[in-house]
Amino acid sequence: MPEQPFVLPEFYLPYPARLNPHLETARAHSKAWAREMDMIDAPQHGTVIWTEHDLDSHDYALLCAYTHPDAGAAELDLVTDWYVWVFYFDDHFLELYKRTGDIDSARTYLDRLELFMPAEGEITATPENPVERGLTDLWRRTVPHRSDGWRKRFTASTKALLDESLWELANINEGRLANPIEYVEMRRKVGGAPWSANLVEHSVHAEVPGEIAASRPLEVLRDCFADSVHLRNDLFSYQREVQDEGELSNGVLVFERFLGLTTQQAADAVNDLITSRLHQFEHTALTEVPALFDEHGVDPAARAATFAYVKGLQDWQAGGHEWHLRSSRYMNEGALAGRGGPELGGATGIGTSAARIATAVLATAPRRLRAFGHTPFSAVSVARPSFEPPFPPRLSPHLAACRVRNVAWARRTGLLDGVVWDERRLRAADLPLCAAGIHPDATAAELDVTSDWLTWSTYADDYYPMVFGATRDLAAAKACNLRLSAVMAGADPSTPLETGLADVWARTANRGEVRRAVEKMTSSWLWELANQAQNRIPDPIDYVEMRRRTFGADLTTALARGGAVPPELVRARPVQTLEHSATDYAALLNDLYSYRKEIRFEGELNNGVLVVRNFLGCTEERAFAVVGDLVEARLAQFRHTADVELPVLLEGRGLAPDALDGYVERLRNWMTGIAHWHENVGRYTEIELGYQPFTGRPSGIGTSALRISALLPAGR
Repeated sequence: MPEQPFVLPEFYLPYPARLNPHLETARAHSKAWAREMDMIDAPQHGTVIWTEHDLDSHDYALLCAYTHPDAGAAELDLVTDWYVWVFYFDDHFLELYKRTGDIDSARTYLDRLELFMPAEGEITATPENPVERGLTDLWRRTVPHRSDGWRKRFTASTKALLDESLWELANINEGRLANPIEYVEMRRKVGGAPWSANLVEHSVHAEVPGEIAASRPLEVLRDCFADSVHLRNDLFSYQREVQDEGELSNGVLVFERFLGLTTQQAADAVNDLITSRLHQFEHTALTEVPALFDEHGVDPAARAATFAYVKGLQDWQAGGHEWHLRSSRYMNEGALAGRGGPELGGATGIGTSAARIATAVLATAPRRLRAFGHTPFSAVSVARPSFEPPFPPRLSPHLAACRVRNVAWARRTGLLDGVVWDERRLRAADLPLCAAGIHPDATAAELDVTSDWLTWSTYADDYYPMVFGATRDLAAAKACNLRLSAVMAGADPSTPLETGLADVWARTANRGEVRRAVEKMTSSWLWELANQAQNRIPDPIDYVEMRRRTFGADLTTALARGGAVPPELVRARPVQTLEHSATDYAALLNDLYSYRKEIRFEGELNNGVLVVRNFLGCTEERAFAVVGDLVEARLAQFRHTADVELPVLLEGRGLAPDALDGYVERLRNWMTGIAHWHENVGRYTEIELGYQPFTGRPSGIGTSALRISALLPAGR
């Protein structure tokens, strides 16, 4: 047995693992079922995927007995069959396609699997291999018994689990290692934990209510669960995947290469990320889910079902870890020393699980506390960055005239209120320059609309932390959001913020898309304000995903109109990858340029550099460099997706090779315009950061509140 490449770290284990009493029944049933499906000792194209010994030593029944401790015997049998099937698929795909690199045959193989999981109606195709036979049987035994909402979620997660195996295979063929953001995002799909979360709902007979299933808190719970499960699996499977199979889809390897760490350091960093995700899970469950219930008027039965689901995810986390310690599939030598377990005859009495939990909580307490220990308005030692635009910039010929009209518009609508902004601050921001870059082919009128939208949203981005952050009045911020939505629906404005919105809204063409973008952006600012009120530095993954919303990327890309995406491609992975990589490039670039402004002068903590610094426990300079590397990595991913993945997607769908050229050009202009603006605008320069517009005005306790009160609606 080769030496282990690293010592397994000490894991955060906040929940006790429990074992389902129907374990032995599930073991016997799953072996008989696997044999019936020809998964045991049955050669596939000359290769035996599993022997009986393989199945016994992997012990998927033990996995399911640990991860679904409260499931009845019939539910445990069904869930175990699902896991036997999914692990068999993984190994089947590895032997037949990953090892050979035959991507065309792999695509044909995956396309056929869709025949055996119809969203409605009967399966009519004839299965031709163990994977198809198993899927046919399981689909018929599971899907008809669940609601339409659950079926849609389960179908989507199963398809993602299967289809994104091509992403792993393509990376292997190219020798391409994903960047950390891409890796986490894709691992959720190909790793299958969202699929597992669907089966948790099934096994505990507690479906998440449809009205909240797509909400941020439930999405965060699913994503935290998925990331923790997958990253833990990466630690245990590193030796097999990386050293034996030549796999590139492993979080330890990604951290090792991207951050320049030793294997042990990378393993420890991955474990820290698992801990951070579990802390985020707990934070969301305790602070966001109850508020979500109240907001949507969820009835007691649905609340109970949701909490049963949350508990089921916790059980899965604890049980999945215990199984990884025992399965022969993974690197776990010595990991069970002193732990025991109910099925191994180890220590199990009262207090043994609690003792392990207490140790885990104490060991990770410093990391949890560090997230709440930031000192605002601290000194900044790093210099302002400098980035070249990713593509040659083009500026609208109407820029000069637009600048003049933009100042007049801001004055007329009241945005130059002398509290948030004055004219010097507006001119330093120079939003027409940004508009001219992201929308270079706009007419004069179109450029005015884009410029005014950027001006309004940037003013609003400054307004929220000044008005609501200073007072910690989250209820008022939420009321403000509702007012802004009402203004877009035709209500009369009553503040400069509302007046500016009403004016530019009246000149906006694609209102449906823009309204969704505005509401998505303003709701995300509530998340920022909550972090500010709690003095809590966000979890790194939650930060990146929320940063896409807080940056207002959907709004600015909606304004920079270009080639449309064919409806059948909107949800395609390469299209989403283009959007996410472009957004992350721009948002993280903004974090670098605005770091001094936000940390030193505004007391902000929603900044990627600070998030990385807190997570890695590193210097400011190191965190700045890591975020810079992420900016470059996301740009490289955008280029790779546009140049390599999109042509394959279009060819596979029988579309013209230039079908997405306009859309890609639109995103290129958007990234380039934003990068050019950051490099040339005065908003982030030392002279503007030191500017104090309110010098000579009354000062002292209460005066800032008096100035802020002028911005609020009358009568509040």
